[in-house]
Amino acid sequence: MAHDEPQHEPSARDAPAGLPPARDGHPGWRVTLSAMWFAQLSCIMGFSFVMPFIPFFVRELGVSGRMVPVWAGLTASAAGITMSIMGPIWGYLADRHGRKLMVVRAMLGGSVVLGLMGLARNVYELLALRVLQGSITGTVPASIALVASVVPQQRLGFSLGLMQMAVFSGGSVGPYVGGMVADRYGYRLPFAVTAALLFSGGLLVLFGARERFKPPPPEERRGGAPLRLLLRTPGILGLLSLFFLLNLSNSLVMPIFPLFVEEIVKSPQRAASQTGLLLAVTGIASAFAAIVAGRLSDRAGHKVTLVTCTVLTGLLCFPHYSARTVAQLLVLRVLFGLAAGGMLPSMNALVANTVPRSSVGQAYGFTTTASAIGWAMGPALGGWAASAFGYRLPFLIMGSSLLIVAAVAQRSVRAPRGEGAPAWGAEAGEGLETD
Repeated sequence: MAHDEPQHEPSARDAPAGLPPARDGHPGWRVTLSAMWFAQLSCIMGFSFVMPFIPFFVRELGVSGRMVPVWAGLTASAAGITMSIMGPIWGYLADRHGRKLMVVRAMLGGSVVLGLMGLARNVYELLALRVLQGSITGTVPASIALVASVVPQQRLGFSLGLMQMAVFSGGSVGPYVGGMVADRYGYRLPFAVTAALLFSGGLLVLFGARERFKPPPPEERRGGAPLRLLLRTPGILGLLSLFFLLNLSNSLVMPIFPLFVEEIVKSPQRAASQTGLLLAVTGIASAFAAIVAGRLSDRAGHKVTLVTCTVLTGLLCFPHYSARTVAQLLVLRVLFGLAAGGMLPSMNALVANTVPRSSVGQAYGFTTTASAIGWAMGPALGGWAASAFGYRLPFLIMGSSLLIVAAVAQRSVRAPRGEGAPAWGAEAGEGLETD
């Protein structure tokens, strides 16, 4: 989505408040990137330690029969709804008070809320805590916004691929270990482990990440100019719609996947560990694909990478419908992970190349909103479909939805000029990229 660049040479005055004017990024960007990578890995490992097994925890809290997938979908959707509301607010505060502060808030706040979930006495308390979780957390967009505000422009795709690799790596180790812990010790202890992992991530950011943040001038804070600039940026609304559609599609099977695995293994005692294993291999494959796709997208183009990965991911959803053994699912999940790994780094890079640097926090706040609405609707729809038609139909719906997303991306997204240069050009100080 090209944007006409200004016809003047950049100067120090052109750099928006809150970000350094140098095109090479913050001098300590490597240290920050390393700290953020390990912190994100710890947090996602913690979240995935318990989130894939929420349906089993819901059943332990007294829900039974066809209402299990319904309540699993509701608890998943609850966090998405509140996150969609709070995302732009946290993004606005990040642009005015610093991105590092928002990362620490998301991780430490999430530590408290997830710890309390392990003490829930009924499904209503669990639902209330999920609502609170959505309003407080959001570690991935907050972390990527911070990284994107310090890394060099030419390392954008690679850096975002690394961050996505941390997400997928944490999402692969967490479910596997969490599943074994849950099978052996029950579903409450993993929440305490999650709280500890999030707390560790928050401390790592607090003491390890570096941010040279300069607050915007008073007139900018009063006038709300960055928000108007962001919403007027050509192509941003189209990208937000893609974030919504992509997350809606990806979350359709989220609440029912553990139940689908349980149906295949025919053993409730092994369901959690087998689910963890399958999610682990998916995450490992996605982690590898994310770093490779991130590097390739800097050269081949972010749009091409996005469309290709989305098509392949959609096509690989359909064979899940016919899977009858864990071995078949293992093969499908590896292929699925390899295909899906390049989608989010490409989406994040497209946003970063479209919006002004002064609005990166708000931009990723709005992508959080679009994503969270999709994550809120997807599990509810998937849970309803599974309740009415069984645990296999949602995979067909997911595959069809992803193919539609690929078609929308191919038609509506125009790669920024030169793909590697930000669409808003030198006016923003040769900007950096974000989530």
